[in-house]
Amino acid sequence: MVQRIDVTAADGVRLAAWEFREPAAEAAAGPRAGEAEPGRDARPGVLLLHGLMGRASHWAGTARWLGEHRRVVALDQRGHGQSDRPPADRDTQAALGREAFVADAETVVEQLGLAPVTLIGHSMGALTAWQLAARRPDLVEALVICDMRASALGEASQQDWEDWFRRWPLPFPTQDAARRWFGEDDPRVERPDPGRGAFFAEVMHEAPDGWRPLFSRRQMLTVRETWVHDAHWEELAQVRCPTLVVRGLDGELGRAEAQEMVRVLPAGQYAEIPDAGHYLHYDHPTAWRAALEPFLDGIKAAAP
Repeated sequence: MVQRIDVTAADGVRLAAWEFREPAAEAAAGPRAGEAEPGRDARPGVLLLHGLMGRASHWAGTARWLGEHRRVVALDQRGHGQSDRPPADRDTQAALGREAFVADAETVVEQLGLAPVTLIGHSMGALTAWQLAARRPDLVEALVICDMRASALGEASQQDWEDWFRRWPLPFPTQDAARRWFGEDDPRVERPDPGRGAFFAEVMHEAPDGWRPLFSRRQMLTVRETWVHDAHWEELAQVRCPTLVVRGLDGELGRAEAQEMVRVLPAGQYAEIPDAGHYLHYDHPTAWRAALEPFLDGIKAAAP
């Protein structure tokens, strides 16, 4: 069962948060002594943050097993999924920069009463998560970073993305055509990748002329400028809570950089998933769960 909760960001952008509810788990959950008022869900809170071009529903598989013992919320971040796009005439740095994304996550944690929260982020969402953990340690109990680099990517990366976006054969005649292109025909795909195709098909919607992305490609380029040009090692080093860095063997985060991230983190741990790429949490759910559960169980065991 999934419930939509609308949250208004500080700048007025409407955000769609999705709470994944497991009725049996809710019935069994009771307030911890002295911690929660009657009627409030006292289970440990989890906030799931998707990556660039993603959406909250990409976390559905993860949310199902997390929801057995935790209160789980996934956020459609601004400009993604069912959340609003910032108006095109608004200052892009204010509306689509790092500060806005971190402030949105902070607002959701506070308004929905998720603290002390475990933040689980993929790619862009992982960067948002560790920036929030660095700035508001009082809100964050633990952190999972999934396939996101701390180093700047460089201007060539942005140009590569601009070229890639121009190659998209929009509009797609059907959602299946989008699935096939991203999973097989996209020049970036070295071999058929059904998981990648499914991932992108899920962020398409039916427009009057065919199937188009839920997001603005122009806005996505603006969003990623902050990690194209800027490194984020300093904020990573400020994260004090237990943190798990997870990478796929064929993902975008290299092993050497991932291990350096773990070294920089005061309480860092490392996990690697074989035969997985960038979308490891989405198309390798069993291995993803096996990587996360020991870490999350350790957090739960350490709780007072």
